[in-house]
Amino acid sequence: MTRWWWVRHGPTHQKTFTGWRDVPADLSDTARIERLSAYLPDDAVLITSDLQRAVKTGDAIQSGRVRLPHVQALREFDFGDWDGLHFSEVAEKDADLSRAYWETPGNVTAPNGESWNDAASRVRPVVDGMNNANHRDIVVVAHFGIILTQLQRAWGKSAYDVLAQTIEPLSVTQLTHDAGKWDVGVVNHSP
Repeated sequence: MTRWWWVRHGPTHQKTFTGWRDVPADLSDTARIERLSAYLPDDAVLITSDLQRAVKTGDAIQSGRVRLPHVQALREFDFGDWDGLHFSEVAEKDADLSRAYWETPGNVTAPNGESWNDAASRVRPVVDGMNNANHRDIVVVAHFGIILTQLQRAWGKSAYDVLAQTIEPLSVTQLTHDAGKWDVGVVNHSP
């Protein structure tokens, strides 16, 4: 059995698509970070995406946990040409594609970016490999979209249904993998 503790990185205060752009997280709420770290299992291994907002959040909650190398495959969705643009700019520039991206997520791809299914396929081998590595508890500091792909996998719902789920910065979503089956614990929990 492997318990996954998916932590969304600290807030970036971006009002735009923020995918592979390497923007920092605001980690000034030290009391909240201390509560988050205390909530997570002490003997867990800790991994993060390689983007600084995840790496620095991981640094802030490491607290003696064994740290594994950063994993590029855990990055947020690649929004391609939309990265850095406000949602209204994208809707104006690519009206039909923008609408399809949100209304029929799955294979719809941002220009020069990736689709929901592409991102989920990128993360799956990392998760499968870790499930086979005999870790009881794994804390992963990752991103909104990546956490949602794992909820989709555990719930067996459509991307569209999962896309409505809120995942706040510094929240925890806990999933358990046991003998090929997934169980969903807390979702978007703020300790």
